[in-house]
Amino acid sequence: MYLPPHFNESRTDVLHQCIAQHPFGTLITHGSNGLDANHIPFDLAPNEGELGVLRAHIARANPLWQEIEDGAEVLVVFSAGDAYVSPNWYPTKHESHRQVPTWNYIVAHAHGRIRFLDDEKVVRGVVARLTRTHEASQPAPWKMGDAPADYLDSLLQRIIGLQIDITRLVGKRKLGQDEEARDIHGAGNALKACGKHLIGDAMLAQLAGKQETPQG
Repeated sequence: MYLPPHFNESRTDVLHQCIAQHPFGTLITHGSNGLDANHIPFDLAPNEGELGVLRAHIARANPLWQEIEDGAEVLVVFSAGDAYVSPNWYPTKHESHRQVPTWNYIVAHAHGRIRFLDDEKVVRGVVARLTRTHEASQPAPWKMGDAPADYLDSLLQRIIGLQIDITRLVGKRKLGQDEEARDIHGAGNALKACGKHLIGDAMLAQLAGKQETPQG
């Protein structure tokens, strides 16, 4: 990933938070049939290993687990949001017309080594953790015990678990850091006005942080 220094996000805790809040990742692999991408919800264990561990599951019918060797290097991309930015939102555009459209976004890349978990007990644990995490906000959270045991057992036999030991985390926050403060402010507020709150708020927050940083 192209990563100019002013867009770099290297704080492990911030990247872990990004993954936890946006756990639907794109798993990119290179196996016997070439490049492949699978879109999977992940569970992050931030305190395991050097940089954390990702766990998920795929359908047993998915050939991924037979095409990729245990220990193979993989990449998981997590997107925390993106938004088109119009040059009309920059005050300086109306003065000099020296602005063009762009796209702002926040992403986290987790590099690691994968292994597959063809063990019913382990797979059940992966599913249980994902379920607890994502049902927690429901008024009456669904739990695995709500389903008939034989039905659940048959479904668990149709999936394979996977684990990725993270070896490198890379983050990018492209939020207009290379623009004037008034342009960041104008674009951030315009994004919020059209419903793109995540990127708009992030732009305004990083602007506030920059303004509060003492200048040498």
